[in-house]
Amino acid sequence: MLASERRHRVLELVRLRGGFASLPELAKELQVSQSTLRRDLEHLERTGVARRTRGGVLYTGSFPGLPHFQLREPAQWEKKRAIARAAAALIQNGDTLLLDGGSTTYELARLLVGRPLQIVTNSLPVANLFAANAFADLVLVGGIVYPRTGVALGSMAIQMLQHINVRRSLLSVAGINERGFFNSNLLLVETERAMMQAADEVIVLADSTKFGHKSLAFLAPLERVDCIVADEELSPKWQERIRRAGVRLVLAPLEPEEKAAEEEQDAKPPKSTSRKKDSRR
Repeated sequence: MLASERRHRVLELVRLRGGFASLPELAKELQVSQSTLRRDLEHLERTGVARRTRGGVLYTGSFPGLPHFQLREPAQWEKKRAIARAAAALIQNGDTLLLDGGSTTYELARLLVGRPLQIVTNSLPVANLFAANAFADLVLVGGIVYPRTGVALGSMAIQMLQHINVRRSLLSVAGINERGFFNSNLLLVETERAMMQAADEVIVLADSTKFGHKSLAFLAPLERVDCIVADEELSPKWQERIRRAGVRLVLAPLEPEEKAAEEEQDAKPPKSTSRKKDSRR
């Protein structure tokens, strides 16, 4: 096998395993030595599609070709990955899950690929992850597709959701303040309310930068959800406020590599741009 073919196969295997694979299992699958595999990983790191971690390799390649994903903030993406890992630990095999189209829920979906689950989603990028997954049952919610995020919204989506029951709905939001949760699209908020109604348990995934802010449309009060998963940089004031509302709080620790990446991003001077920053989920 040529080196280029082997590297392509490495990425394919890592993606199929939900974004992470260990060196021993990759070496066994490809029937190559770990030293050969390490050289391949060095090349993939230089091209920016993978990153070596303790004992394995993490996929860091391209995301869905949608404005919502392309305009992401790299520093906050490390927090999103940490939140996704913490949320994945809450999921049990055999669960029926409803995932929206937020960038953090997309990170979670990548970690769930390969697990025996029932997945309901209105997100085309999320559905694409599970479409060829033999372990998961996939239900795609239909409706008018919002091109910025690739999610189905509106009355058709809501009608379908009214006939669905899931154990957990996992949602992203654009902002959280004392009043509650907000999102940046009126149709999205209506659809997410139907997602909340369909679930026994509602879990919101939100990085610490979302707290203390609001967006265009009000979604629900704090006490309406069962659990919030945030990163460990959430302020003590907000931690206490969430607990007073009777909501379970899960704080996701950043890995050392992620903390270093975040500090590196914080140290960089801001880029000058005439385009307004997109604060969507």
